Amino acid sequence: MQRVLFVCLGNICRSPTAEAAFRALVAARGLADRFHIDSAGTSANHLGEAAHPATRAEASRRGVAITHRARQVTHADFARFDRIVAMDRQNHRDLARLARTDAERAKVTLLRRYEPGADHDDVPDPWYTGEFERVYDICARASEGLLAAMEEGSPAATRR
Repeated sequence: MQRVLFVCLGNICRSPTAEAAFRALVAARGLADRFHIDSAGTSANHLGEAAHPATRAEASRRGVAITHRARQVTHADFARFDRIVAMDRQNHRDLARLARTDAERAKVTLLRRYEPGADHDDVPDPWYTGEFERVYDICARASEGLLAAMEEGSPAATRR
């Protein structure tokens, strides 16, 4: 069982989108029983809330349901998950500070590092940009690269 946690700031837009896109990909490949997939936020601003309505609508348009409720990442997540995938550099820094050891910090990576041809490290925050469709596309492309890296048993990303 491989365990993956996607993390953004509030856990209502980007990380639930990444969780849903990755979950849909592994299900389509018949691998759902080999993964535990979740998402969380670095802040407590939206605890218990459903994903943003536009996030849910974009996923639904693609045949994917998002039923996740926002939660905050905790130190215990470093023990429960093999990979902790940050949506942007600030989330990455926040997670690195939460980690207590080098081994825990090594679990933290950026999602767009797995997206072939990505022009930036950060997944744009649709809360501010309104780019819910683009964010889903980014998450879906990066999920392909992440799954490929995990199938190879590699922590390495596809770029850099």
